[in-house]
Amino acid sequence: MENIVYSPFYDSYEIKKGDTLYQISKDYNVNTKLLAELNGLNIDDYIYPGQTILVPKKNVSYYITKEGDTLKGISEIFNVKENDIINSNDTIYLTPGQMIYYKRD
Repeated sequence: MENIVYSPFYDSYEIKKGDTLYQISKDYNVNTKLLAELNGLNIDDYIYPGQTILVPKKNVSYYITKEGDTLKGISEIFNVKENDIINSNDTIYLTPGQMIYYKRD
């Protein structure tokens, strides 16, 4: 399938009959809850054949911010320096629900 969205952080994936978020998360080695959040879904939401979702590229970690998060705390989650997080993201507001990315080389 041709990617419908270009990003250095994720690819698009077209749902096939029988797919589940759990199975897709295992195939792409990502947390099911984060995969759902990345796509504006709940873990138990129905996905259907032909639907397109985003899946993180290999070596990409992501985090969805929560109330009270700090850059220092997020850098500790990724186990990298704060500047690495800053350099991987165009803008960081640290407001709840913001997606923060980090791509490992």
